[in-house]
Amino acid sequence: MSRVTVSIDPHVHSDDSYDGHEPVELILEHAAEIGLDAVVITDHDVIGESKRAAEIADEFGLIGIPGVEVSTAHGHLLAIGVERMPPRRRPYDETVAWIHDHGGVAIVPHPFQRSRHGVRERNIPVPGAEDGEAGANGASVDAAGDGGSPVAPPIPEVDAIEVFNAWLFTGYRNRRARRFAAKYGYPGVAASDAHHLEYVGRAFTDVEVKGRESVDAVTADDVLDAIRNGTTRVDGRRAPIRMAAKHYVGAAGRKSGYYARTGAIRSATAARRGVAEAVSTARVAVSQGTHRAARVLSWVT
Repeated sequence: MSRVTVSIDPHVHSDDSYDGHEPVELILEHAAEIGLDAVVITDHDVIGESKRAAEIADEFGLIGIPGVEVSTAHGHLLAIGVERMPPRRRPYDETVAWIHDHGGVAIVPHPFQRSRHGVRERNIPVPGAEDGEAGANGASVDAAGDGGSPVAPPIPEVDAIEVFNAWLFTGYRNRRARRFAAKYGYPGVAASDAHHLEYVGRAFTDVEVKGRESVDAVTADDVLDAIRNGTTRVDGRRAPIRMAAKHYVGAAGRKSGYYARTGAIRSATAARRGVAEAVSTARVAVSQGTHRAARVLSWVT
């Protein structure tokens, strides 16, 4: 069977986030330049710019995948591949179930890091509770099955764990996330969690998609299915200084070029607006002058 590998950064913030800084066009341009095949805009509790980014991604040669970082009652959760905003402040397991019902995948971002609203381990719904014991998310699993025997109800498990987040200052949380994912058999993903352009792609996930001949043939649904199936490989190694410097210089150049272009467009638009206003003012002045002259003539005659 044919297969292809796509590189995706599944956790990036745009200026639609309260703590983001870059427009989606610039993020997409940069992602394409550094060799990513997809980037998911996951702004905090808003999805408008992410949907727009997914719609225009093909203009940059990228796979368009919408998403959002939703605030649950227990911490943040990535909803990848959804077209609507999930309900906020709901329990973690309910939000996971909502994401699945709407065709998306649920990924735990920066787990266990409470200073960044990471979920506590006990609140991540996982399998393993038996005979009425409390599950890992603190919920009871008693249910009457055939013959009255207690059985565990279906648990809305997450689809993947962010085992490498490039924003973490130490490796401890990432290592703990890797151990948790391995313990429960969850796929691992890596992401930049970028809030500035130069961090986009600093960590990313290689996803193996089966049944496709080329990256151009890969769809968003293919990527989501591959994550669910666990055909992922993380790349979160820090680049050598020389590579990092080149990366940052490239980002700075693209950023300057982007704002130069948009600035020129804004300047031209402002100039056209100024001319239109001047013409309008002149017309009003001429009209008023004609009207006043007519009144003066009427008084004379």
